[in-house]
Amino acid sequence: MWDFLQNPIFQITIRSLQISGTATLLSALWGLPLGILIGLKSFPGKELIKGIFNALLGMPTVALGLILYLLFSRTGALGFLHLFPSPQAIIVGQAILVTPIIVSLTISAVGSLEPEIADLAKTLGASELEAFFAVLRESVGGVALAIIASFNRAIAELGVALAVGGNIRGFTQILTTYIALEINRGKIEYSIQLMIILLAIVFTITAFTNLLQRRIK
Repeated sequence: MWDFLQNPIFQITIRSLQISGTATLLSALWGLPLGILIGLKSFPGKELIKGIFNALLGMPTVALGLILYLLFSRTGALGFLHLFPSPQAIIVGQAILVTPIIVSLTISAVGSLEPEIADLAKTLGASELEAFFAVLRESVGGVALAIIASFNRAIAELGVALAVGGNIRGFTQILTTYIALEINRGKIEYSIQLMIILLAIVFTITAFTNLLQRRIK
């Protein structure tokens, strides 16, 4: 058992789950309220903001990785934080990367609800916060989809992890950077094994979420 826990692939897999899971949680903390707020409220420029978030869905990870490298490197504007290279830098990068997914899908989920739900909750004496959670409960299926889509995007990305993580063995190396390293080494069979682990994680979490959504419904 102890030997299994010390297996490099096991440790890299756990590190990947921890980093991407934390990044998804962070993006949900600010993305869900923002998505619900945009979805519920009517204000000038709403469609423009929605369009910006939709456009950011296709942001290349290598471009975001380069921007974060320039910020977090020793001579960068945020170099004083000493985040480069580190798992924390990858978490921040992945959280930024998946925020448009959280926001856009949440806006769509909230937009599909009856607009009177929040107003009804307030009429019954609910506060703004209670009305927020009422909308969140009604849109739980769409919210769950947003979170899972964000996690899958985070754990499968490569550009950010390489740019601000450096693929340091035992420290910042995760599944995608390890796969890229083994491909460069010509170890294709080993890379395929790692790819299968990555795909298994994505498919398992997606299947579990779909099952959970059916039970909730």
